[in-house]
Amino acid sequence: MRRTITLLIPLALLALLPLASCDDGRMNAAEFRDRARQTADRWRGSSADRAWREGFVPLRPLEVDRRQMPDWAIVSAMNGAWELATGLPAASPSPARLRWPDGSTLTVGLITAATAYAQLSMPDEVPDADCPAAGCRPLRVTAVELGRTPVPTSRGMVDVPAWRFTVADVPARVSVLAVDPAAITPRPTPEDGLEEVTSFKTAAGDPRRMRLHYGHGQCDTVHGAHVYESAEVVVVDVDTESSGGMCTAMLVLGEITAILDEPVGDRIVLDAESGLPVLPAALAPR
Repeated sequence: MRRTITLLIPLALLALLPLASCDDGRMNAAEFRDRARQTADRWRGSSADRAWREGFVPLRPLEVDRRQMPDWAIVSAMNGAWELATGLPAASPSPARLRWPDGSTLTVGLITAATAYAQLSMPDEVPDADCPAAGCRPLRVTAVELGRTPVPTSRGMVDVPAWRFTVADVPARVSVLAVDPAAITPRPTPEDGLEEVTSFKTAAGDPRRMRLHYGHGQCDTVHGAHVYESAEVVVVDVDTESSGGMCTAMLVLGEITAILDEPVGDRIVLDAESGLPVLPAALAPR
């Protein structure tokens, strides 16, 4: 169990960092079981649990998708240099049904094209780059249509309605998710910002074998993994021990294997440190 706040810092900067005192935060097996039961009890039946199992909880930020825009267009978008060269669909779209891989569905309301364009054309509060001296090149929107785009959620991948904007001289269309914000539950985040186990992956040949991805202090010794299982959840923890001396405040990323009594199945995996769900590696933010 990691008890120190650590930072992810390039190795080249280590020499510039002050040394920090580390203390031992290990839990024995009985202490872990008590902690895990409390973690499971707090999660089970909570509003976050219900939303995770039944709602629309995206696992990545629902922002304008600029990944396939050329550099000049990204700078222009950050500075709000948009120009509408076509009419926007005026009608309010009907609610849409989202369908997950397990067959479960959820009907959600959608925003209008005008609302989506307002989000698209809004400049960043603090642009990462300034326009050139001659000014940003305008982003001319020449067509708008309602389509769909895949989104990772707490219940797996789902195709979600999105307004797609065709922009002159930009090869790929720019997408704005069309789901009404009222239908979206944000992914819960730890109050203190600390998550020990960040994602997991099960072995293809043995679904009881989990590979945990986690972070720990540079001066920690890793002793193994703790696992607690119930019918609804799996609580995981990495057993680490600090050297007790002075150590550099750097986060080290690692992987470790945990063995379950039964495959994860549809159970939710919880991090004992934060009490929040651990994501399958395929769905975790990159």
